[in-house]
Formats: sequence, structure tokens, C-alpha cells
Amino acid sequence: MNISIAFMRILFFALSVFFMTTYMMSSPTGSIHTNAFIGIILGLVFGCLLMGFDMTFKRFNLRSFNIATVGMFIGYLMGQALVLIFDAVLDISKASIILQPQTLEIIKIALFLFGIYLGTIMTLRSSDELYVSIPFIKFSPTTEKKKDLIIDSSVLSDARIIDVSATGLLDHQLVVPRFVIKELYAASEIGDEYSKSKARRSLEVIKKLEAIPELELRFSDTDFPDVKETHGKLLRLARLLDANLLTADISRIQMASIEGIRVINIHTLSNALKPLMQAGEYIKIKIQRYGKEPRQGVGYLDDGTMVVVNGGGSFIGEIIDAKVLSVKHTTSGRMIFCNAIDEENPDQDYDEEEDLDDER
Repeated sequence: MNISIAFMRILFFALSVFFMTTYMMSSPTGSIHTNAFIGIILGLVFGCLLMGFDMTFKRFNLRSFNIATVGMFIGYLMGQALVLIFDAVLDISKASIILQPQTLEIIKIALFLFGIYLGTIMTLRSSDELYVSIPFIKFSPTTEKKKDLIIDSSVLSDARIIDVSATGLLDHQLVVPRFVIKELYAASEIGDEYSKSKARRSLEVIKKLEAIPELELRFSDTDFPDVKETHGKLLRLARLLDANLLTADISRIQMASIEGIRVINIHTLSNALKPLMQAGEYIKIKIQRYGKEPRQGVGYLDDGTMVVVNGGGSFIGEIIDAKVLSVKHTTSGRMIFCNAIDEENPDQDYDEEEDLDDER
């Protein structure tokens, strides 16, 4: 847990107990001990409410908070205007409209709350249409602007990011944090040979990305000294910039999903771009091992897609022609089911579901 956040939570919890206890002890009625006990209980309850609000708004980023704050200010002005208009109407028609003081107060409170609510909701709904620049507040048309992508060291160590960036899909989007580069420089000098080689390769990838003129790779100097782990810094930066995270690390994907940050997995992107096979097509495949069912063989395409060939068990180590029967999508990728041409039999079938369960 962040030390500063933990300190503030404890501080406000203690202040809640202190102020509630002090207030209750100053009451002229009741004994001091009873009032002190009640004050402590009220302080604990109020402190728990503060912690509950903290946990509820944990995923509420700074941009949304600023928009809500501006919306409440606009709503306050709108509520005041409605109350002033109501007072003016009453002054004009004093003789015809006679209301009780309590009724007047209720109507004014209702108009004021209505103005605040309406102003806040309208601001939140139309924030994408506002072009206002205020210190620490930036309204931008999110419907027209693609979110930035913060890339980590796991992506930089994968050379495929260069090919993806060269396509133009990620122009003006990629952001490399400076603390990631510092980590790579440190790893290139300290550690085993594998870590050094991986870090140097990542630094070379950054140089190649910089060489793509249309990409306009950007660097973020924002750092979080109070956070030691690089992954924690990436999540903080993604929340601060309202950006997505591009990674190839499964553990980071799971943690980011818990934090409410959208993560794009480069492996999932790669699987999505693999060419699809259609039923009835013919392919050449090298049978590398036996399958689960009798006379079944298994091979792999160049992109790693597994191909299950019915009747291919007799051709281990050979390249054969096969006819595609179906393509199945699994959590780990795609599986292609085929019949060997030499063994093809229209009446022959096998249980694809069992094969899927076995491969999983």
C-alpha cells in the first residue's frame, strides 16, 4: 500500500474520533464518560464512512473528478439563478400568490438542488463537446481522440511492436515512460547475460521506433518516487494520463484489470491477426506427433496455430495435404481440424470437443 495514502487514512480516521469525542464531551447534558464513549463511537463510524467513500471512488480518475467539480459549480450558479427568478416572480405577484414560509423554503431548496443536479449532469454528459483549458483540467472530445498507449518493457523486448508501429495504426499514440528506460539501462549493466541481452534489445527497439517519422513516439517524464515497483508506476501513469496499457505480461494484465485500467495484450492482437482458414480449403502441413484419437496427427503452422489432422497419424515427420474441416477458437488461440487427403472419408468423424479439452 502507498505509505502516504495509508498515513492520510490513519490521520483522518484519528481526527474523526478526536473531533467527535471533543464535541460530545463539550455537551452540557449527560456525563463526561458517557459523552466521551458516544463521541468515540460516532468518530469510528464516521471514519469508516470515510474509508468506504475512499474505496468506492478508488477508480475515479482525476479528470472525471475535475469535470464533476466544474459541473457542481455550474449547477450551483444555475440553482442560485432559479431561486432568484422564483423570488422575482413572488415579488411581482405578491397579491396573487401567498405561500407559507415553510412552503417557500421547501420550494427554494428543491429549485436549488434541481439546478445543481441538472448543471452537474449536463456538464458530465457534454464534457466531450467542451473545449476549455484550465490549470489541471482539460476537456477534450474523447469521441474524436484515440487514447494513448503506454508501453512497458515486455512490449519493448518483442520486436513485433516495430512492425505494428510501421503500419500506421499507432501513430501519435505510443508513450514510453522515462522510468522504464532507466530500468532498461540498469538491467543492461547489472544482472545475468540473458537479462542484459533482453534489456539491450529493448533499447534497440526504442531507437527503431524513434526512427519511424509518422509514429511520433513520445516520452513521459512523470515519475512516482513513492512507488517502488515499475508495474505500480505504469498503472499510476495510465490513470493520470487516462491512457491504455500495452503489454505482453500476463500478470500485469490481471493486475491492471483489477485496477480498472484497460489493457491491450500484444499476444492477443497477434492471434487476432492470424489468417483464417475456411472449411474446404487445402493446406500442406508437417505431422509432428500423434493426436489423442487413433490415427490422428498433429502439426503446426508457421504462426504456431495447431492443426489436428484426422488420418495423419500414419505420416509422422512427413508433409502431407489436408482438407480443412473447421476452425475452432480457444482461450489459447485457434485450432484447425482437417482430414488427410489420402485418408479422407466423408463418413469419418471425431470428437472435436474432446480434442479441445485435451489441448486446454
